[in-house]
Amino acid sequence: MTKAVQKITLSPSRDIPFNKLVLSQSNVRHVKAGVSIEQLAESIVQRTLLQSLNVRAVVDAEGNETGMFEVPAGGRRYRALELLVKQKRMAKTQAVPCVVREGGIAEDDSLAENDERVGLHPLDQFRAFQALSAVGMSEEDIAARHFVAPAAVKQRLRLASVSPKLHDVYAEDGMTLEQLMAFSVTADHVRQEQVWENVSRSGYDEPYQICHSACNIDP
Repeated sequence: MTKAVQKITLSPSRDIPFNKLVLSQSNVRHVKAGVSIEQLAESIVQRTLLQSLNVRAVVDAEGNETGMFEVPAGGRRYRALELLVKQKRMAKTQAVPCVVREGGIAEDDSLAENDERVGLHPLDQFRAFQALSAVGMSEEDIAARHFVAPAAVKQRLRLASVSPKLHDVYAEDGMTLEQLMAFSVTADHVRQEQVWENVSRSGYDEPYQICHSACNIDP
């Protein structure tokens, strides 16, 4: 007999006023890392909140809901919203999109949300910056909106202009970021591909060797 596939039910979502939310002690993130709370707050100002908070109803000693909700997953987003309220840039009664959890363990939710977060591959960032540039955004604007130096944006745009075939090699871990950067000394995709074929076959594939070969017009 075929075993029936168990279907899951997703947690409901609802908008909850910010002043009905409190940060949970079950949040596993305590060490500061990545984008600062101030930067995240500015991002929310520019784009609004892009990801819901994970919350659980706060109950009293008898198990009755109090009308408050704790935030075990999404603490940095909560602190960024809290900062905006303190700065009077957001009303304390502003509705916040939340996913309301009931079962399971709060610490487990918080840990899973952080464990399952996958950083953006550098190549995806290069291409995203290229897309923003293509719609008219300046290097300075891209830098300001994504909290990097204009020089870094310039470099990433140069990397985005390298041959798509070499991008594919890099995406499959066939070359290092330093090797990819070496190809940006020329805008000639055909030349870049010829150089990669030669250096990968010969073994003379150090970044400085790639740069020298790419700059050398003669094959």
